[in-house]
Amino acid sequence: MTVVAVAVFSAAVVLAWRSSERERSRVPPEPEPVVPPGVASVLTVLRSSAVLVGVDDVVLTATAPTYVLGVMSGNRLVPSELQELVAMVRRDGQIREGELVIPRARSLPRYVHARVAPLGARLVLVLLEDRTLERRVETVRRDFVANVSHELKTPVGALHLLAEAVAEAAEDPEAVRRFAGRMQHESVRLERLVQQIIELSRLQGDQLVDEPVEVDVPTLLDAAVVRSRTGAEVKGITIHVQAEPPLEVLGDPDQLQAAIGNLVENAVTYGRPGSRVAVVARTVGDQVQVAVSDQGVGIPEAELDRIFERFYRVDPARARTTGGTGLGLSIVKHVAASHGGEVTVWSEPEQGSTFTLCLPVQRLGRPEARVDEPQPRTSGGADDPPAPPGPRDPVPVSAAPPAAGPVTKEDRS
Repeated sequence: MTVVAVAVFSAAVVLAWRSSERERSRVPPEPEPVVPPGVASVLTVLRSSAVLVGVDDVVLTATAPTYVLGVMSGNRLVPSELQELVAMVRRDGQIREGELVIPRARSLPRYVHARVAPLGARLVLVLLEDRTLERRVETVRRDFVANVSHELKTPVGALHLLAEAVAEAAEDPEAVRRFAGRMQHESVRLERLVQQIIELSRLQGDQLVDEPVEVDVPTLLDAAVVRSRTGAEVKGITIHVQAEPPLEVLGDPDQLQAAIGNLVENAVTYGRPGSRVAVVARTVGDQVQVAVSDQGVGIPEAELDRIFERFYRVDPARARTTGGTGLGLSIVKHVAASHGGEVTVWSEPEQGSTFTLCLPVQRLGRPEARVDEPQPRTSGGADDPPAPPGPRDPVPVSAAPPAAGPVTKEDRS
């Protein structure tokens, strides 16, 4: 009996061991993947940012650009409008679209277009496209058209009224001459405005000059001074020029002459009568810097970031008396960008301003003119021209595109 019991026990142990081995060798079934195979790979090649939302509205996967948009916190979608779109799509299976406005702490809000669609029975796909730049460009374009219309309306309206006045004063030669002089002034203003709009439209893309040529910087300075000489003589302003040749850059001579001419003209326009304007060109490292300084009214610090916008004016009333268009500094900014450079500004109210045009130097295998000795400084004396500030003084102004239309030193034009 004992022998039989031992045999039965042994057989049971053997059967249990074999059953255990079979269970151990059996491959457990793979769980169904949360994200269907291949979906994550497809999402990475989409132009739009993509988010895959699972049950309970938990984010299962998202492409890298999505995290920049600010629509996620951890594994949850943040905007309530986006949450509602996901809920509606999950409820009825219909594709929906919407526009989101994502606030940002230290910047303008971000505009995002969302397209939400079902992906199977449990998943929802969210495609996001950042349209902030498009909105900004559209705003700039709309403001530009409105500003151009307004600026053109002023001289055109003035010409219309003056023409009526001339017709009514036909028997008064003195009045006719006076009105004719005003008509000539308004027509010159209109011609200048149209010309600057054309120049600005050519430069708007900030694309590098197609066929740059070697341009002599001292020659540009001479041309800019000649352009403003009459205005300077009327106000008793002395223009001091300092440039040691050879100083050459690669670029478009007409564009560069227009940019430097605008800076010198602004310095004369907003300089005090009897003061001085300094125009200094020098090589600093791999740049040629052209600094134009005046002893004028200066620009408030709060306005420095906006003076390169099209049609922006610090003092519109004063701009009307000077005939400025508000496009001059915007042209300077775009010329700098199209030549691979930048424009900076330093200004102190009631002391004056310095605008510095920085351009890549053109090396011709010749010794470069470098101005390492101290530059003249303004001491208030009659013989001392204003000097440009040191390298750390200017406030850089981005040459990328801004935002909407320019200003000028109170409408520097």
